[in-house]
Formats: sequence, C-alpha cells, structure tokens
Amino acid sequence: MKQVFLETFGCQMNVADTDRMELILFHSGYRRTQEKEDADLILVNTCSIREKAEQKTFSLFGGLKPLKTTNPDLILGLTGCMGQQDGEKMLKKMPYLDFVLGPDQVEGIDQAVNRVRESKKPFVWTGFDIEKAYSIPEISGDLPKKPSPSSFVNIIKGCDKFCTFCIVPFTRGREKSREPEELYQEIRHLIDHGAKEIILLGQNVNSYGKRGLKNPIPFHELLYKIAEIPGLERLRFTTSHPNDFTRETIRAYRDLDKLVNHLHLPIQSGNNDILKLMRRDHTVEEYQELIDELKSEVPDISLTTDIIVGFPGETDAQFRDTLKVMERIGYSSSFMFSYSPRPGTPASEFEDSVPLETKSKRLQEIIKLQNRLTQEQVQSYKGKTVEVLIEGGSSKPGYSFKGRNPQYWRVNLKGDEKKFQPGDIVQVNIEKTSGHSLSGLIQ
Repeated sequence: MKQVFLETFGCQMNVADTDRMELILFHSGYRRTQEKEDADLILVNTCSIREKAEQKTFSLFGGLKPLKTTNPDLILGLTGCMGQQDGEKMLKKMPYLDFVLGPDQVEGIDQAVNRVRESKKPFVWTGFDIEKAYSIPEISGDLPKKPSPSSFVNIIKGCDKFCTFCIVPFTRGREKSREPEELYQEIRHLIDHGAKEIILLGQNVNSYGKRGLKNPIPFHELLYKIAEIPGLERLRFTTSHPNDFTRETIRAYRDLDKLVNHLHLPIQSGNNDILKLMRRDHTVEEYQELIDELKSEVPDISLTTDIIVGFPGETDAQFRDTLKVMERIGYSSSFMFSYSPRPGTPASEFEDSVPLETKSKRLQEIIKLQNRLTQEQVQSYKGKTVEVLIEGGSSKPGYSFKGRNPQYWRVNLKGDEKKFQPGDIVQVNIEKTSGHSLSGLIQ
C-alpha cells in the first residue's frame, strides 16, 4: 500500500482542496500517513496571500530535500496558490520538486503522480479551467476517513472583486458556482456518513449564483434549501464580502435556526480613503449599517473580521479610524496583518510608504485592542449554559472533548467518554474562560 503525506497552508479552501486530493489518491491506492519518512508521495498545498505562508513553505521543503536525496523514488509535489503564481520559479528554486500544480488541477492529482512515475521529468501544470461551470465530480465507494462532524463544502471558486492588495483573483481565477443539486448531493452524502454541521466555502460565498449556473439561484435561497436537508444540525459559511452581503441573507439568519449566529465579514480598514485605495467599493458607513441591521435581527450574533494595517499611505489618523470601528462593532476575534506587497497585485505598484517599525507598532496596538474585546466577551459566558457540537478529543489536560458553540467559540468539555462522542450536540455549563476559549462540564 502506497502512502501520502499531506501538508496544508492557508485558508479553508486549501483545506478542502487537500481533502479532495486525499480522496482521489485514496481511490488510486494511497493511504495518508502522518510520518514524512514513511511516504511515497509528499504534497504541500500552498498559500501566497501572505508572505509568512510562503516562508513556511520554503522552510518545509528545505527539510524535505534530504528525504528526496536518500529516497530518489519519493515524489515531491507543490500544489495551490504559490504553484499558480510562480510555477516555473518554484522548479528553479527547488529543482528537487517533481511537479507543481495550480488550484484548478486538484482533480488531476492522480494523473500528475502517474506522469512523474512514467516520465521521471519535473513539470508545471497550472492555468485556469476554461469551462464556465464549476463541478466537483462525485467519487462513489469508500471514504479515506470518516467526515468530521463539522465538514467543508466548496460552493464557489475564484473572485471577481480584484482588491488591490489581494492575489486571489490571479491564483484562483474568476467566480464560478457549483450547481445546487450537486451541492445537495454532496451534503447529503456527508450527513449520511456522520457530518452534523456543514460549512459552505468560497472566496466570496455570498456572490454564489451570479456566474456558472444553468438555473441560477441567489445565495440566500441556497441557505434555505440546504437547511431543509434531513439530518443537518448546523450551517455556517465563510468568507463574505460586504458588497454582496444582502438584506435577504440577514433575514435568513433570523429565519433559520440551523444557520448559526456567527458571521465573518472582512472590513480590512476603518477609513474610507484607505478602503478606496484597497478597491473595496464600500464605505465604513455602509458596512456599519449592515452590521447594525444584522444585530437588530440577531442580537447574539458573533462577528469576526480581517484587518490590514500599514497599507500604503495610511496615516496615524486613518489607523485610529480602524481602532474606532473595531471598538464600535465589538468583534469576537480578528485576523490581523501588517501590509506586505504581493507580487502581481495593483498595490505592489504603490509606494510602500509606511515604515516597518510603524506597521509593527500598529499591529501590536490592534492585537491589544482585540484581546481586550475578546476578553470582555468571553467572560460573559462564565456560568452560562451553551450548546456545543463535539468535534473531537481535547488536548487540554483534564478535558475529554473539544467543540464549538453557535457563535464559533472554542469549548473544552468534561464528560463521560463512554456516553458522549464526536458529532453529539450537548449542553455545557461554562466554568472557566481563557483567551479565546471556554471550558465547562457537559450537563
């Protein structure tokens, strides 16, 4: 039996792509291993949206080179957004690589491996799928592993927004949606095999249905249809863009008990001039109006976001505007970054005028603010009872399980391991809070 080692960097879309490659390789005779030294095939699914992710990739491959030296039959593959962006450069920089694939070549991973074995020559396979439709063909038969109680489903790929700082439209192409019937079929399959929560994925999920469908339906209608599938307990989605987040979707939060009370809605900056430079095409006021309306319909909604500090030209006053927005909205957590130019993006042509020291100082300041906001919210759960979907075993000493509540807070649980198992939805009395997590006893 051949073995494959899989490593993933980046977003949940990459995680889902890795799961897809594992399934395809499973039906080609591969089993996943957690030990690189035991592998016949090593795949690293990469991200290029942040410089740090690229550095981690090069570091990992530096450690893999000796394995290739001692085992010439070992196949090393780089997949994902770095492959799409810099395919030929990757081969030149790491000549011990056997192949480089872009995100649109996920379905051909078995063909790529066979090509290496037959030709013994390295190659790059990128480019975008020219089909107007986006489909993930079903593979019947056994699964390589039981689905997680919380499982991902890709509903749309690509992005049409072209924010000036973002490489995604250049590495994942234009938006294409999957047919709803194909989605329903996949979700029913996952539920039949043990999934309880479905997380809908896309670079911009609420743009679903605008391109690539024979029978177009808008995103909010898709939510209502999926919520009707028997056996589904919870429904989430990520990521959204403020320009496509509609009032109808707000109504869906109000109407659908299965649609959990959490929304990730990136704002990126709290200043309108910076948002214009970022080509976000919305204002702070429009964003806040959406949030206010959502909170009026769903008072216990939990909000998370993405924020970039030190964008070219950002002044101290403009940075302070971001702090004000964070305070006003009250995010439960944020993905926070200092700006670094990504080759090939429009912003890379801007003068990177904010000194590195200033970027670092601003980043630490928003991290400090977010930590305070998080602590204020997490402490409010102490002594309360919350609903938790058990996702697996806890690594925290003294606790049996881990899971999440509807607001997407991580929860460590104490409970009888003979009585409860992953996939169970339980009531938990919160005894302690720490950082971004809750801890308690199953009732």
